[in-house]
Amino acid sequence: MTIQQIYKLAIELGIESDFRSKEEIKKHLERNKNKYDKFSKTEKELYDIEKLTNPYLDSRISFDNGIRNIKRVLTGIDIDSAELMIAKYLTNHNPKKPIDLAIAHHPIGKGLASLSEVMSLQADVLAQYGVPINVAEGVLKPRINEVSRGVNSINHFKTVDAAKLLNMGLINIHTPADNLVANFVERKIKKSNPRYVEDVLKILLKIPEYKEAVKKGFGPRLFTGSKDNRAGKIALTELTGGTEGSPKIYEKMAQAGIGTIIGMHQSEEHRKEAESAHINVVIAGHISSDSIGMNLFLDKLEKRGIEIIPCSGLIRISRN
Repeated sequence: MTIQQIYKLAIELGIESDFRSKEEIKKHLERNKNKYDKFSKTEKELYDIEKLTNPYLDSRISFDNGIRNIKRVLTGIDIDSAELMIAKYLTNHNPKKPIDLAIAHHPIGKGLASLSEVMSLQADVLAQYGVPINVAEGVLKPRINEVSRGVNSINHFKTVDAAKLLNMGLINIHTPADNLVANFVERKIKKSNPRYVEDVLKILLKIPEYKEAVKKGFGPRLFTGSKDNRAGKIALTELTGGTEGSPKIYEKMAQAGIGTIIGMHQSEEHRKEAESAHINVVIAGHISSDSIGMNLFLDKLEKRGIEIIPCSGLIRISRN
């Protein structure tokens, strides 16, 4: 496989696992195309044309070094200059089995600069759980703007520049992997139909990555509510969609009949708001959840004969 083919596969898997329908995603891309067609020549030159084909702008090819047959990849939750140097070290010490590509989960380069672009996904997911779309969008928009301003000052291309100097291919797969884990966990929850919050936690602990996270000290835990509480309507609103949404959404979620949410991580401000709304919050775990999403993607590469070298916190569990 080439880097382009690996990246295309990730986007396709993200679309297949998206809580939105393929038709909804298609409409989103068509809307971008209609806007682009009306731009002036100067505006088109500055436009990010990936918006026309990629619904997950936080996932990008940062550097394609032209390798046509990827056989071995170094992959982790965060890839920085240090991980790229590890890839180069492993290649130098075993030139017959070089690292052909580094795959990060968390956004880097233009993907990081575009992180806020994927957060509108959260509004669509909330709408599916009963929050009116106008309310979801209205509450979420200030938070999207906040995230956009927050990432603005970051040195986005530090790692990308290192990859170019080392001639190491570099991509990141963020929201597609998050869609994979959200879809995966939702299927587990629906199959078991848990009655109590304690049952939700037990279901999560049957998943190998979460079980391993417990052994390492950061497994699933209850942030608000009680294990003895009835779970009610369970919403997976905080496993995908870029990053943490608005703390003001929990009151609206309660009004929509949501009793329990499952998320990756949660700030103290968000936790307090959820507690005030009497919503049970089960935090499955950040790095462990990221690992599930990445593993589901990496398994597809492994089936195609690509060797996976995990690093940077990735809890590698193969389901092949």
